[in-house]
Amino acid sequence: MINRTRRLRKTENIRRLVRENKLTIDDLIYPLFIEEGENIETEIKSMPGIKRFSLDKISTELDEVTALDIPAVLLFGIPSKKDDTGTETWNDDGIVQKAIRFIKKNYPKLYVITDVCFCEYTSHGHCGVIHNNDVDNDATLVNLAKQTISHAKAGADMVAPSGMMDGTIITMREALDNTGYYDLPIMGYSVKYSSAFYGPFRDAADSAPTFGDRKTYQMDPANRDEGMREATFDDVEGADILMVKPALSYLDIIRDLKNNFDLPIAAYNVSGEYAMIKAAGANGWIDEQRVMMETLLSIKRAGADIIITYHAKEAAKIIRQKETRE
Repeated sequence: MINRTRRLRKTENIRRLVRENKLTIDDLIYPLFIEEGENIETEIKSMPGIKRFSLDKISTELDEVTALDIPAVLLFGIPSKKDDTGTETWNDDGIVQKAIRFIKKNYPKLYVITDVCFCEYTSHGHCGVIHNNDVDNDATLVNLAKQTISHAKAGADMVAPSGMMDGTIITMREALDNTGYYDLPIMGYSVKYSSAFYGPFRDAADSAPTFGDRKTYQMDPANRDEGMREATFDDVEGADILMVKPALSYLDIIRDLKNNFDLPIAAYNVSGEYAMIKAAGANGWIDEQRVMMETLLSIKRAGADIIITYHAKEAAKIIRQKETRE
């Protein structure tokens, strides 16, 4: 007997009935680049459609995000001054802290997540304190706790450390609990690879290292089992959400985490993944919208409960249009 699996593909309605995964607006987080200064609205050349905004120019973008009902934003700050240790990260009047207060005052329903790291704030572009031409893990943890508390005091709804220092989650959890922020969740960049896909982000955030690379703290792309170890440490130390970054080249890692942990799994659809689709679409080599939606669906299908993506606004519009037609 022939197994006629095509019977359940015959019409759109039967395909809808048996569809295993569905991308929704509820899945999406939209990253925002907030730059210190005034009258700044600058498109990032390597990320068409994505801009750096000063706070006096951000409202139009936030109006669109909230109108599309995207539930959350992830904030990256671009300061006007940098130093060796990134002291602006724990300045209570720093750019991210100001952005948190602005958004919570004017867009109170929008969930505000902050990136907790140092690379945008250090003169050398690395993710912490430099000793002997490498990042000093434990010295960086001290400053990480300061930055975390500063974001919490400003009103962040969630903090997300991206530096891949050993002991990050327990350091932040203890700092938050000891200052009364025991209800503030942490989304760990638990499995973050040293990836070539970050190139456009470093243009966007002025965060490229001035020497060396980040291979001593970000993971080797060849390693899968190590990802499980890293995620296990974050789980044990108190992370509320585990993240995989990048997403598209690491769908196997997303599935590993989904199969082995009871926590929500996030995936970061990074700048290089975004830029490739935009470039190919602009040249007419692909159907940009279809490839974008297929990419996001693949991340969801792999096991991501949350997708951080620069495509969030475009995807939300397409999802809404489809829901209206249906």
